[in-house]
Amino acid sequence: MARTGFCDSKPLLDLHKKQADERRAPLRTWSNACRTIDRWQPVEVEESSPVKMEPVRRWERRLSAQTSESIIMGFNDDSLTDTAADGCVEEAMLLYPPLQGLHSLQALVPSLLRHEVETALEKLDLIWDRTFAWDMFLDMMRTQTQNSLPNTDLPRHFTDATRSVLVDWLIQVHEMMHFQEETLYLAINLLNRSLRVIKVTTVNLQLLGMVCIFLAAKKEECLLPEVSGLCYLMDHTYTKHQLLRMERKVLLALKFDLSYCPPLHFLLLLASIARCSAMVVWMARYLLELSLLEGQCVVFLPLQLAGAALCLSRQILQEPLTPEGEAAWCLASSVHVGSETALLRIMHTLASAAAKAHTRETCATFIKFSSPENMHVSMHPGLKNIAALLGVCT
Repeated sequence: MARTGFCDSKPLLDLHKKQADERRAPLRTWSNACRTIDRWQPVEVEESSPVKMEPVRRWERRLSAQTSESIIMGFNDDSLTDTAADGCVEEAMLLYPPLQGLHSLQALVPSLLRHEVETALEKLDLIWDRTFAWDMFLDMMRTQTQNSLPNTDLPRHFTDATRSVLVDWLIQVHEMMHFQEETLYLAINLLNRSLRVIKVTTVNLQLLGMVCIFLAAKKEECLLPEVSGLCYLMDHTYTKHQLLRMERKVLLALKFDLSYCPPLHFLLLLASIARCSAMVVWMARYLLELSLLEGQCVVFLPLQLAGAALCLSRQILQEPLTPEGEAAWCLASSVHVGSETALLRIMHTLASAAAKAHTRETCATFIKFSSPENMHVSMHPGLKNIAALLGVCT
């Protein structure tokens, strides 16, 4: 293969005839990321003290004073100004950069949401001990802002089309290697960050993509492929020495920081809280994976991508909800932190990508989610009408 790209590599897999991998490993635990946070410090109260009535709490939509776009559905506690009287000391927590001056998330959300988050994390096998579930959720909200990209600019000589072809090829490699879903999202995140800090020519673009998925596998997988096997997938265009040298170059450029909270975790968490059906979840997962191909989506937070994919999935399928389901969805919606304008923009981008997915050359995701184990979501009739899809996002 001429060393000019990655389109002439060996056929990685026939996705039309591929047998589905019946085993699906559970999501990785977040227990290694948790740490104890002293949230409350009880103060002894004498028995003769009068019983204080519970403060009045109400839901309200709060707008940040520093930006007109950062909107959060907050939980208003009228007693926040008198924390000393309650014998509680609260720890400040900033979840999103524009939301300066707001109280911690623990004070903004009701105890019901905390209970649902703990239950969802336990159900999804993301934790070992429910005691640290809420701390893990707060850590997820904090870490998602780390290593975020400020813009969608690509290095010179690269285009969104070139990036899409590379990402589509990595999706095929991921499918053939039977890696965890988290490995794919981490690999694409490493690729996006590497393209902005490393000078890479078009000749070595495929090598960079393979190194990113190799590093992601080292972090997420139990079994790793041989370096020689990775060179074979690239038709031996690059040697082992070149691959290992590029790996060292990427690690040094990223300062060995491979941390990333994938949007898939937020998607499954929100879907569990909202009591979404399996069809809604699979449709949202399909839309979320399509976002990997879109260069415009690299600047959005994982929580924003997950929320937009889930909202669009519900609107496409139009499944009737019970009153309990509507209440659960409202509760899940309160987790979203960010801009409503950004949410609609993401939904519009995903709707456009889904409507054209079956006609694009980069169709690995479309074929992957057309299988029976994925409930044929990519072939749903509601995805074929681009006008209708774009209409639900306005």
